[in-house]
Amino acid sequence: MASKNKTAETEIDVDDFIHSFVESEQKKQDSFQLIELMKKWSGFEPKIWGPTMIGFGSYHYKYESGHEGDAMIIGFSPRKAQFSLYVAAPEEEDKKLLESLGRFKMAKACIYFKKLSDLNLDILEKLCQSTIKYIREHNECVCR
Repeated sequence: MASKNKTAETEIDVDDFIHSFVESEQKKQDSFQLIELMKKWSGFEPKIWGPTMIGFGSYHYKYESGHEGDAMIIGFSPRKAQFSLYVAAPEEEDKKLLESLGRFKMAKACIYFKKLSDLNLDILEKLCQSTIKYIREHNECVCR
């Protein structure tokens, strides 16, 4: 039996979430700036996913294991210690872009950074565009 994704899109207001969840004024400013940038780059309105993620666009995926669900195309979470950025960088050219992104740490599924000024926004835009393109090309879906 297919399992259901625990992280789903919610009806929580994005501005309300930022004002209630984010404590630092700098992190609030960075969050609102990142929202505007990702909205412009993706063409999608921001939505809250799960309890703490802000996502742009969504798509349906299904793995060979039978697990399927909906996921955000790109997004971020303004966590207390640092931001978590959700973009895919699977292609070789994306890995080269990461070298110029700025100050961050990489984990398996996301990029961590402390403040937006630590990142090269031109490179971040290219990574976001590449993620959108990759997801559209590798998923049987109509991105929405």
